[in-house]
Amino acid sequence: MAQETATEKKTNPILPFIKIPENYPEEDAYLWGVKCNACGTKFLGERIACGKCGATGNFEEVRYGTEGELYVFAVVHQAMPDVKTPFIAGIIDLDDGVSVRANVYGLDPEKPDHSWFGKRVKMFSEVTGQDRDGNDVVAVKYKVQN
Repeated sequence: MAQETATEKKTNPILPFIKIPENYPEEDAYLWGVKCNACGTKFLGERIACGKCGATGNFEEVRYGTEGELYVFAVVHQAMPDVKTPFIAGIIDLDDGVSVRANVYGLDPEKPDHSWFGKRVKMFSEVTGQDRDGNDVVAVKYKVQN
C-alpha cells in the first residue's frame, strides 16, 4: 500500500508579472518587470526583445511601485459565474511609467462618473481563489485614495 504524503499548500500569482514574497501576506505582493538599458522603455514581466528599439538581452529587472492614476475604466455588468457584478475594470498608469489592467475599488459602479479619470489609486493584493490543486491564487487590485 502506497503511503500518502500531504503536499504543502502554495500561494501562486494569477499573472507572471506578480511576485509573491516568501512572508506573504505580511509583505504584500508586487509587480515586477524589466527596463531596456538601450532606450529606457519599461515593461511588465520578462522580455527577450524591446518592443520600442528592438534591443535584445539588454534588460534589468525592476520592482514597480504601488501607486498611480486611473487612466480609463469600464463598468462590467456581465462576467463568469461566481464573479460578482457590477465591478470596475481599469487601466492604471503607474508612477513608474508602465500601465496595468486591474479591478478598481472605492468607486460606486452603479454611478459611474467622468471625474474618475485621473483618480489616484494604490495597489493591494489578495487571494482571489484556489487553483485545481487547492493552492491560493493571488491577484493585484487597486483602491481609490482619498
